Parts: sequence; C-alpha cells; structure tokens
Amino acid sequence: MKSESTDSAAPARGGGRTRNRRGEGALLRDEIVAAAERLLEREGDEEALSLRSVAREAGISAPSIYTHFADREAILDAVLDIAFERLRRVVTESSAGIADPVERLHAGCRAYARFGIEEPARYRVLFGRRRADPPVPGAGLSAVWQRRHEAFMTLVEGLDGCVKAGRSGSTNPYADATTLWTSLHGAVTMRQFVPGFPGFPPLERAVADLVDRIGLIRP
Repeated sequence: MKSESTDSAAPARGGGRTRNRRGEGALLRDEIVAAAERLLEREGDEEALSLRSVAREAGISAPSIYTHFADREAILDAVLDIAFERLRRVVTESSAGIADPVERLHAGCRAYARFGIEEPARYRVLFGRRRADPPVPGAGLSAVWQRRHEAFMTLVEGLDGCVKAGRSGSTNPYADATTLWTSLHGAVTMRQFVPGFPGFPPLERAVADLVDRIGLIRP
C-alpha cells in the first residue's frame, strides 16, 4: 500500500485536485474546512470526520492537513466558528426589516428553531458536544468565544428592544434571554430525538409561547 507521507495531492472524491501554488496556503485551509462541512452535512454526524476522511474529501494527502490544523478538534473548531456565524446570519436576516420589536424577536427565535430542525448535524456540533476549550466561569470570554457569543447577543438585543419599547416586563434581558435560549434549545432537541411525540405542539406555536412567557411580553 502506498504511503501517505508525501505532500502531493491524493485522488479526490469524483476527480483529482491540483496542488496549490506557493502562497495559496490559506486557500487550502478553506478547502479543508469546506470538505469537513460537506462530510458533516452528508453523513449527519461529526464522528464521520477524521483526518483521513476530510483529506479524502478535499482531495489531498492526510499529512497535508497538519500544515493548517493540529488535529481533528482544530478542524471541528473551524467548522464551529462558521456554524456560529451562519446561525447569527440566519437569525438577523430573518428579522431584518420588521419594525415591531416583538414580531422581530419572534421571527429571530423561529429562525433559530428552524435552523436546529433543518440542519441537525450543524446544530449538534454547535450545542451537542463537549467542548475542548469551554468558557471558564468568571474568567471572561476568549477572543474565539467572544466571536461565538455574538450569535447569542442577537437574542439579548432582540429582547432588550422589546423592553425599550415597553413591550416586555424583563428587568434583566441578558438573564431572561439565557433562559429563553435554554428553553428553545430544549424544544429543538426534544423534537430531534423524540419526533412525533403527541404532546408536542407545532414548533412555531411552541416558540411563540416560550418567547411570550419567558420574555414577559406585553400586548
């Protein structure tokens, strides 16, 4: 069997790959992350991601990955960053242009729930795995987690907008948004693992009820 110890390109799924020219390392890094995302979407489980499977998907030799990523966890972290940014965009774009703050908050929360249901593999990578570098209570957020925190802040800002408009009785939008997020996560996760449970109301109705109750929404 031929060794994978060289840096030459390996056969790609569905064709070959041209080796990057000098100075195109950033391009190769992006290709590795994109390959990991494709695997995750196709297989639906992060266990399908290994250095060899990602290299095969990207059409490179496995040792080539080490120039850009120390290990599998580093690749998953890169995928995680992209998924957090994608979630943030999904939420903000869904509520863009809605003048009423309560309707805006509802729209953002519905978008969050749909993201979890429609993209279960990405959602599990975001919220269903033990972190190698979780935030440490009282120590503040690292630069990496500060970026990821921006996705959550869209929910805080949405609830705060309701408070400022006199439409919410919340006295601590950050704390109440945390409780709302936890509850939304539960609604999404339960529907992933116990689909069809007769006690579940339609997802949009469940989201609306959680927003109104936990966000202390006023007419």
